[in-house]
Amino acid sequence: MKNGMARLSALACAGSLLLLAANLAPAATLNKDQAKRMYDRIAGVTASDATLTGMVGMDATQAALNIVTKDPAFYNNTIRNLAMPWTNRDQTVFAPLNDYVATVVGMVRDDVPFNTLLSADLVYIADASATSTYSLPAYSPGNNDLYQQMDDNGVDLKAHLVSSTQSALTGVPAAATAGVLTTRGAASAFFINGTNRAMFRFTMMNHLCSDLQTIMDTTRPPDRIRQDVTRSPGGDSGLFLNNCIGCHSGMDPMAQAFAYYDFNNTDATTAGTVGKIVYTAGQVQPKYFINNTNFPQGYVTPDDHWDNRWRSGVNSLMGWNANQSGSGQGAKSLGQELAGSQAFASCQVTRVFKYVCFRAPSNAADRTQVATMVASFKSSNYSLRQVLADAAVYCMGN
Repeated sequence: MKNGMARLSALACAGSLLLLAANLAPAATLNKDQAKRMYDRIAGVTASDATLTGMVGMDATQAALNIVTKDPAFYNNTIRNLAMPWTNRDQTVFAPLNDYVATVVGMVRDDVPFNTLLSADLVYIADASATSTYSLPAYSPGNNDLYQQMDDNGVDLKAHLVSSTQSALTGVPAAATAGVLTTRGAASAFFINGTNRAMFRFTMMNHLCSDLQTIMDTTRPPDRIRQDVTRSPGGDSGLFLNNCIGCHSGMDPMAQAFAYYDFNNTDATTAGTVGKIVYTAGQVQPKYFINNTNFPQGYVTPDDHWDNRWRSGVNSLMGWNANQSGSGQGAKSLGQELAGSQAFASCQVTRVFKYVCFRAPSNAADRTQVATMVASFKSSNYSLRQVLADAAVYCMGN
């Protein structure tokens, strides 16, 4: 993968930068040494001497924002590395570029409100200039060729991404698009095979920073748990009542939002049918009925209606938006529910803090800073660029 070494270098420099950052004192304006460390931290590459000289005396926050908006390495390295683990089950950065990552990069570049990440009818593709220069193929819902060739040619993502709509390119109706959740990259990882619960679980992990084991709640009613979940695993009903119910009673009613989605990776010969997201409006995918003899009295999914039963109980602490109803039809409205939560905002900020500062928030000052950044994130119309700048300024001296 071209530029793979550059991205690896951006990750590997973390340890040494952390030691250097400990010797810096906070400053309203930058000296050259601070400018260098800020640039290395945000962009993952070394700036030219002229660039660093130009940053001397600048307001620290403005300097950070300038790096974010101007340096291509910030997008090709930093944002790519931040987003890539969200797109695969191994959660690795060492994977080919795809439309999920490209869309995150484009949203950050264009300062698109990040709380639309899970609901927008949006995808970023190569512009005409890159297509012509590198002889790139057109976007295809059936393969990843466009992004693989962008990767192979080291295309500048800052310069050559342009926004489009999924509904225009994939055949999924606009009302059924759900931001990165309905990109080909996400579908190929989380809608493929299985029961579509993977899409819900990895969305919670990637965008609310909560795996199911940490938020399980055995007090929620079990009436929406599907037939494939046995009520006596290993002949022990206590295992279901004390463990299985804790995840499935909340997950299954929300994963129902994905009832009309699948990823077709068959060897069919019809052009355009291999390896693409499938949406069957009004028709529940057969995967929702697999292993239905495990517990025939279980829930039979009739449609894509979802309910968030975690608005009550211990998971109310995730801070669900009071202006939203907590129920709806399909993936788009579920994405809005998840991204409207305090947990979503806190997750993005905490992840950026860890990525930029090379450590998790570890003391009272760090936690206060994260709370301040969460408030700023929401008040700035969910600008992830602002979060990155705020983290870089804070972590220069902490």
